Amino acid sequence: MTVRTRFAPSPTGYLHIGGARTALFNALFARHHGGAYLLRIEDTDKERSTQAAVDQILESLAWLGLSPDEPPVFQASREARHAEVARELLAQGKAYRCWATPAELTEMREKATAEGRPPRYDRRWRDREPGPEQEGKPFAIRIKAPLDGETVVKDLVQGEVRVGNVELDDMIILRSDGSPTYLHAVVVDDHDMAITHVIRGDDHLTNTFRQCMVYDAMGWRRPHFAHIPLIHGADGAKLSKRHGAVSVLDFREQGYLPEAVNNYLLRLGWGHGDEEVVPHDRAVELFDIKDVGRSASRMDYAKLTHLNGIYLRQADDERLTREVLTILGRRGVLFGTDGAARVGMLMPDLKDRARTIEELAGSAAFAAHEGPPAMEQKALALLTPEAKERLRDLAEFLAEAPWEKADLEQWLRDYADVKGVKLGQVAQPLRVALSGSTTSPPINSVLWALGRDESLLRIFAAAE
Repeated sequence: MTVRTRFAPSPTGYLHIGGARTALFNALFARHHGGAYLLRIEDTDKERSTQAAVDQILESLAWLGLSPDEPPVFQASREARHAEVARELLAQGKAYRCWATPAELTEMREKATAEGRPPRYDRRWRDREPGPEQEGKPFAIRIKAPLDGETVVKDLVQGEVRVGNVELDDMIILRSDGSPTYLHAVVVDDHDMAITHVIRGDDHLTNTFRQCMVYDAMGWRRPHFAHIPLIHGADGAKLSKRHGAVSVLDFREQGYLPEAVNNYLLRLGWGHGDEEVVPHDRAVELFDIKDVGRSASRMDYAKLTHLNGIYLRQADDERLTREVLTILGRRGVLFGTDGAARVGMLMPDLKDRARTIEELAGSAAFAAHEGPPAMEQKALALLTPEAKERLRDLAEFLAEAPWEKADLEQWLRDYADVKGVKLGQVAQPLRVALSGSTTSPPINSVLWALGRDESLLRIFAAAE
């Protein structure tokens, strides 16, 4: 058996971080077993589905490296097939026509509620022949639910789950307007796409028993089901915007790396020993659904940020430079070829201190633009008359220095020794002059990246 999984979002809004984890688990499971990971856009809710949401889902998955192995399937395009299967069940006597009116359905619900029963269709058309008054009138098609016994699902995460068939209703599989219901369409699509494993949130578990009715009635082999717990906020409540970012692209905008987000989501509900940093190839090697826990996970943004810092330090400098320059451009920072080159030269030092690309861009801005940097208030306070005099003297000293990182560090040490002061008394005013801040990469790295002319220009400007 070739493993085939699918991620099946509805395009009614942005891709939630919980949905991204579901996609990740589907992709990893398929790739671990040498199978295929597919995408189905469940766009049958025509009133709420939008092309913008479809585009956002595809963009989010591409950013995470979770694009499917085959072109996406759009559920709405398969309505004729869904209707065909419904009519086949009708022809086999495993489904029936229902002419119950909206008013009758409302009356059934109200009566059941008043009697303390679940509001459920009373099966009045299950074994009833239509009369002349039904002729030409629209009807829904309902599946015949089993009347006794129980339905058993051997879930790969939740274990064996049982529901008495008395709890199941004769659900509609084809509405009176000819459109299929979601629970029916999903089964037909999963069967036709040869899906072997349905991995999804445990909020779908109750749907599974109703979907099994369609599999069993058609004589189709059920896929393996795995219902993974949801992600909650730190307070245990359902994850929402009040907890922080929840859209996948929100995390991108806030400067997180996709590999860090994937690694963090992987560890929400799945684990392998004490391994915290699990790159993609390692995750494919290790991942199996049997290691997913049954308890809900809690989103910890601080832990994600810490993990992102680890991945930043491992990331390619050219890639980070491109992303930082893109952010600086959006912020209106003007820079040319020289500014871009300076950011690239400083990247090995800059990324050691940052936790997100947004932070990285903030710390790199001083190197990108030309001329004296904007001064932070705290930094400006360090430019005392004594510090300015030191900067004038230091500029003349550095004018003769060889402009290489190691040489510049030694020249600064020699200057401090000659003047009989601590290196910090030299480096801190110099740092302020060059970066406009009290923090920066090592000062010799900053001098080297800025170059002799730009460095001296900034030092003299600060001294004045």
